Amino acid sequence: MKELISILDGNTFLVSDRRGDIEPSLDFPTGLFSFDTRFLSTWLLTLNGERLHALSVDDARSYQTRFFLAPGEPTHYLDAKVSVIRSRAIGGSIDEEVTVLNHAGKEIEFILRIDIGADFADLFEIKNVRQKHGHTTASVGENELRLTYRREAFHRETVVSTSTPGDIDVAGMTFRIRIGPHGEWTTRLHVSSIIYGARGEDIRNVLPQFRGSRNPAAIEAEQNELIERAPKLGCDCEPLAGAYRRSLNDLAALRYESLSLGARLISAGLPWFMTLFGRDSIFTSLQVVPFLPELIPSTVMLLAGLQGHRLDDFRDEEPGKILHELRYGETAGFEEQPHSPYYGSADSTPLFVILLDEYERWTGDAELVMKLESTVRAALAWIDTYGDLLGTGYVWYRTRNPDTGLPNQCWKDSWDSISYHDGRLPDFPRATCELQGYAYDAKIRGARLARQFWNDPAYADRLEREAAELKIRFNRDFWIPDKEYYALALDADGRQVDALSSNIGHLLWSGIVDESRAGRLAEHLLSPRLFSGWGVRTLADDQGRYNPIGYHVGTVWPFDNSIIAWGLWKYGLREEAGRICDGILAASRFFQGRLPEAFAGYERALTEYPVQYPTACSPQAWSAGTPLLLLRVILGLEPQGDHLIIDPYVPDGMGRIELLDIPGRWGRVDALGRSRTPHDGRRGH
Repeated sequence: MKELISILDGNTFLVSDRRGDIEPSLDFPTGLFSFDTRFLSTWLLTLNGERLHALSVDDARSYQTRFFLAPGEPTHYLDAKVSVIRSRAIGGSIDEEVTVLNHAGKEIEFILRIDIGADFADLFEIKNVRQKHGHTTASVGENELRLTYRREAFHRETVVSTSTPGDIDVAGMTFRIRIGPHGEWTTRLHVSSIIYGARGEDIRNVLPQFRGSRNPAAIEAEQNELIERAPKLGCDCEPLAGAYRRSLNDLAALRYESLSLGARLISAGLPWFMTLFGRDSIFTSLQVVPFLPELIPSTVMLLAGLQGHRLDDFRDEEPGKILHELRYGETAGFEEQPHSPYYGSADSTPLFVILLDEYERWTGDAELVMKLESTVRAALAWIDTYGDLLGTGYVWYRTRNPDTGLPNQCWKDSWDSISYHDGRLPDFPRATCELQGYAYDAKIRGARLARQFWNDPAYADRLEREAAELKIRFNRDFWIPDKEYYALALDADGRQVDALSSNIGHLLWSGIVDESRAGRLAEHLLSPRLFSGWGVRTLADDQGRYNPIGYHVGTVWPFDNSIIAWGLWKYGLREEAGRICDGILAASRFFQGRLPEAFAGYERALTEYPVQYPTACSPQAWSAGTPLLLLRVILGLEPQGDHLIIDPYVPDGMGRIELLDIPGRWGRVDALGRSRTPHDGRRGH
């Protein structure tokens, strides 16, 4: 796949090629998108009928890009008499300045053309092309082109205006220009997207911070204000420093305004997941709690407000269940997809309880815990009722919607992610191992909330008793004695789905693992079967479905590794946790500090650098949160009452790590750690 350039402001984003051009794509969301609709699908610049090529691209900022272009195909000797600079910024809308520079010593006439089109595709229609049910019209006004899509009450518009008069038609704009010797010509193009509501106005106008157009300086100031609130990192390890800076920048850029709550949330990832997700949003929140706890309440409140309250097979909704995904596009609006919202994840509900407890432990925000008592009780009740499909005391999943629902409702939600060691796929329902760990942890944490805040010791005792029984039962039913690891899942008949996968690391994080078995799990996780040298693979390399470039069957996921490292740390396996931190941070250097959604699971010695996964989201929220959680693990940060415990274990060669102004119920404190061996600039740290 050719290199793509993206800019974003909340969940409005634009993806183009290195020339700044947009061509409709059937396998990747190129174009201008906002709230799940594509408002530009064609945006092609030609000069005298020729496409341009990129000399250089400045994409250092998330909201602004400059393309330096010349006509013709690149050769080893370039002597173009003309060049073009496209300066593009996003801020609710798109502003693009096109400058043509004449490098000749005489006046020259040029014809500059911009082809413009909008297919108003729903994000779900990019890979699954379908016949549009509405109709699109184009109208030409004074210095503007207006593209309109209507389907009953669903009404979207794209308006493109220019600062310079030109010949405008329904497919674009043409400018016939004369430029003097060594002179230049400029036009400014403005692209606005409009999402009409029932009252005939843009529904985003209700959002407190939405402005139809924001300039780059305002966006930069807003992002910097958030970044400045985060703890300050000083360290010898440049990959850690670079990844930390990049992560804070990406988390700031991924924030968007929810139409449901009118508050800023972190979207899950560009380009496919620029919206609220239950699982992704919760894991990202868990990663950022020690650094930017103020980002958490809006996510928690929206998830609580949209908690399931009825049985709805189409949406996989059940009372007490926390949503999986919320969409605003055409297919959701007309119920061709169930994402309005969709509840097809079995893990977001226990994870919600875990997040609320972790947030309170850091911040002391008892008010939020009191406010959400009924929400937490309903979530815990779901675990034992609708979550336990077979009445065996485990959390199972099977979609209620076989047509458009998700078959796999764990974090590895691709079709082939759950398998026996020989590659066979089990039937449904399935009970994956990490779901039981999450349920165990949710009960333990729910008991703390009940005893400490809700004055209900009997409920707390019951939850703790259920958690203890679950731990005993789990360690009996999921442990594979001859292989000495936990089964990936139980199948519908209660048999062990015996593939060796990264999921066992999540079990360590949850605390459900017997102490006597933790060391053996660590050996598996750090063995060559699972550990590539850069990180833990999603599936061991000797399993039937292993593929180093398979989405959930052999790739390395940074988020997954951050949770595994946290789990190893919880069991006192500090050196093993440090190896994972070291590998992931070393890999980040090859991605300019921005860890992708996933990368290939090839052995480190084979490739000598982490190989990109072709369609990975980037930036992605829980990948951006990964360096933050790894930093917490390295420094051994853990809240205890009104104090922060700091117990660092810095991997060899990382040198000094200093984190200043860590926020929490204790105010702000500093943490310092050093590796036993000094920083070695020759290593990949």
